Amino acid sequence: MFELMAPLMFVGLVIFLLIGYPVAFALGANGLLFGFIGMQMGYVEFAQLQALPERVFGIMSNATLLAIPFFTFMGLILERSGLAEELLDTMGQLFGALRGGLAYAVVLVGALLAATTGVVAATVIAMGLISLPIMLRYGYDKRVACGIIAASGTLAQIIPPSLVLIILADQLSVSVGDIYRGALAPSLMLAGFYLVFVFMLTLFRPTMVPALPIAARSLHGKALMLKAGASILPPLILIFLVLGTIFMGVATPTEGGAMGATGALALALVKHRLSLDVLKQAMDSTSRLTSFVIFILIGSTVFSLVFRLLEGDLWVEHLLTALPGGEIGFLIAVNLLVFVLAFFLDFFEIAFIIVPLLAPVAAKLGIDLVWFGVLLGINMQTSFMHPPFGFALFYLRSVAPKTVRTTDIYWGAIPFVLIQLIMVALVLVFPALVGGQTLKVDSGMMEIRLDNAEDSYLRPPDE
Repeated sequence: MFELMAPLMFVGLVIFLLIGYPVAFALGANGLLFGFIGMQMGYVEFAQLQALPERVFGIMSNATLLAIPFFTFMGLILERSGLAEELLDTMGQLFGALRGGLAYAVVLVGALLAATTGVVAATVIAMGLISLPIMLRYGYDKRVACGIIAASGTLAQIIPPSLVLIILADQLSVSVGDIYRGALAPSLMLAGFYLVFVFMLTLFRPTMVPALPIAARSLHGKALMLKAGASILPPLILIFLVLGTIFMGVATPTEGGAMGATGALALALVKHRLSLDVLKQAMDSTSRLTSFVIFILIGSTVFSLVFRLLEGDLWVEHLLTALPGGEIGFLIAVNLLVFVLAFFLDFFEIAFIIVPLLAPVAAKLGIDLVWFGVLLGINMQTSFMHPPFGFALFYLRSVAPKTVRTTDIYWGAIPFVLIQLIMVALVLVFPALVGGQTLKVDSGMMEIRLDNAEDSYLRPPDE
């Protein structure tokens, strides 16, 4: 009977989620229920559950998690400071003479906002409100316009300082700075693929992405370049304040987030957009999201403690290591699992429920956890774009004109989901894109990992 407890516990969690019970309470209630059953059957001792308060205290005292409210607050203040509106207007004017110019502008602004806010909802809503009506007015295909806005908004999921990367780093017990550095090249490549997709449309479906008419271009020449410089400079300064200081080792992610939040407040103040009402709205939304994350983390801690006491971690490990193909088989199965779960769960739920079960197996197989985290982050990005439950699609639907049907948004998202899956495959085939280490030194011994070897070989450093 003991061997069935862990599988039954996992099934119980799935049932809780399917009936619509809140995730945080589903995790906690399921953990306590099976902890009680385990005690009654003699599998779990009450003293073992006394570790729960200490674990909860550890969550509340985790300084890394402070980066979440800082980056969320920064993004919300920037959204209300008019930065997105100015950037989109200026970039639209800058690229308007080109076919697909507005689409290029949306991708570039999405990448800039992602690197300064890290919040998907703020980016998608801002671009949906500002860009979508303009793109439709000047003849853009509805599906293309919706897809490019939703996809560009989800770049905030993977481009540092992404909230998802912070949570993945915490769950995988790796440095946030390392996972930020690892995600930089793949995330910029992904934005580049979006631009290539727009370029291909200009070649083969030019009527879908027309250029702006001359009458719609209000700025030209020197005036346009001056406005472009004035609009692009503030986000670049914020990017340096946040990412530059983190990458140079001057600040931790938490300190970088604090500087970014301070910079966003200063920018809003300079633009005369910082009112008491704006501040209250940003603080309220930040408190809600932070509380949501913390409660899920507490619930997942209760679940994981009981799950491990019932040897659920060993059950998952045996299940995954028994897959054919060894490390490659494990990685393919995990990515397929995450992709399918993304149809039904958002990235927080996947990060807190699934990743803690996968991390020990990945570590045992000798997989670089930073690389593994970036790979999962790119895959989990599809959770925002999956029809019918992608959150980016919901955000866009909430602000899209009535002339745009929900099916237009869904069909527009599909090419970008495929692009994201191509990026997953590239990171899987070319690990060097993340810059993961293949050489480790520990206690005077050198561990050499060979790309096609199943095992690691220890040799003295002088050989």
